[in-house]
Amino acid sequence: MKTGLIYDPAYLNHDTGSHPENGDRVAYSYNFLAKAGMLEKLVAIKPRPATMEEIELVHKPVYVTRVRDFSNRGGGNFGEDNVGSRGTFETALLAAGGTLSAVDAVMERKVESAFALVRPPGHHATPGAAMGFCFFNNIAICARYAAKKYGLGRILVVDWDEHHGNGTEEIFYKDSSVLYFSVHRKWSFPGTGHANNVGDGEGKGAGFNINVPLPRKSNDDDYEYVFRQILQPVAYEYNPELVLVSAGMDTHAKDYIGQMNMSGPGYARLAAVVLEIAGRCCGGASVFVLEGGYNPKALAEGVLAVVNTMVNWDPQVEHPAAENLLVKIAVKSAVSGVRRAQERYWPVL
Repeated sequence: MKTGLIYDPAYLNHDTGSHPENGDRVAYSYNFLAKAGMLEKLVAIKPRPATMEEIELVHKPVYVTRVRDFSNRGGGNFGEDNVGSRGTFETALLAAGGTLSAVDAVMERKVESAFALVRPPGHHATPGAAMGFCFFNNIAICARYAAKKYGLGRILVVDWDEHHGNGTEEIFYKDSSVLYFSVHRKWSFPGTGHANNVGDGEGKGAGFNINVPLPRKSNDDDYEYVFRQILQPVAYEYNPELVLVSAGMDTHAKDYIGQMNMSGPGYARLAAVVLEIAGRCCGGASVFVLEGGYNPKALAEGVLAVVNTMVNWDPQVEHPAAENLLVKIAVKSAVSGVRRAQERYWPVL
């Protein structure tokens, strides 16, 4: 399978100083891929800046102007845990545009899948506000762009970041053309993402928002159990035309902020489930977009595990569900709660 990689040294131009979301995150990961001999196995895809029209598929013009003016003034503290510099606005445009470059490469079959090693992250950004280190919602812009340009009516967004993607949920809460699935730590920032938040029925979004809040220290087996028990059967029923992943690596046991217990091989297992879904439903068409991950070494370990799985994936091979997972009782209880909330919309559950 041909796999694309989106990266540019310009992603370091969003200067956040000693903030946890800093340029070392992506630079270290890129160098880690290089040392592992992975770059020669990947198709390099050059990102482009997103246009104002593309950003405004999701964000309010007045907010976009506010981010631009903040950068033009030299940056500083933007509020809601966001800091930046003179280069923040242009870097955020390049992050969003990098995901669009990835989608184009996948949809035009230049590659089967792509990993966007971009920053700043995006899944907390709402149409009119930045928060949680995010300025523009890269994954949401990507989904709206793909729907508009390629006429897609069923896009699956999988979010495995430690934190709930409240911005992505808000953007698509009334929208059945995007199925948003988030697995995250219960009560982690920003305190959203409850199992009974299933989508707005008045806006035809009911059942197209699936939240799986998990207890602290959930591990590889716990996450794979959630993916096999909830994500996979629903995704096969939904039959997406494109799969997008908010690939946060802050669930790693060594992350400086997260409080989960994932490992590098665990991310490979999650990526495998996603690729099974993409392989069966849409010819492997998938784009993984970096979100969180604040220990550069742990982040790089996760990125390598995912990219290596993508590179070596054969979509024609059926991979049976894993057995003998050692799953916490609290995780099984959480999954049962999600089933109760969603079974009226997804009888397969």
